[in-house]
Amino acid sequence: MNKAFKYRLYPSAEQEILINKTFGCVRFVYNRMLANRKEIYEQFRDDKEALKKQKYLLPADFKKAFEWLKEVDSLALANAQLNLETAYRASSEINL
Repeated sequence: MNKAFKYRLYPSAEQEILINKTFGCVRFVYNRMLANRKEIYEQFRDDKEALKKQKYLLPADFKKAFEWLKEVDSLALANAQLNLETAYRASSEINL
């Protein structure tokens, strides 16, 4: 016989604000990093070797420009970077 338990968590108002801020900041960083990659691609689309050597912006770079990103967990922002890299790897495998 298998048993299952179902739990439901209700965040406090303060926790709910922090969760919403985190989601918003992650979305902001993801979109900014995506825009940065697109700009670099447009700049070096004809020179594939130069394109491979380019350095992309990191979440820490955005924290310097946007102080309010320091309010949320840095690991959440780092996961935005990992998710973007995973999406690029997956799309490059499809295009092969």
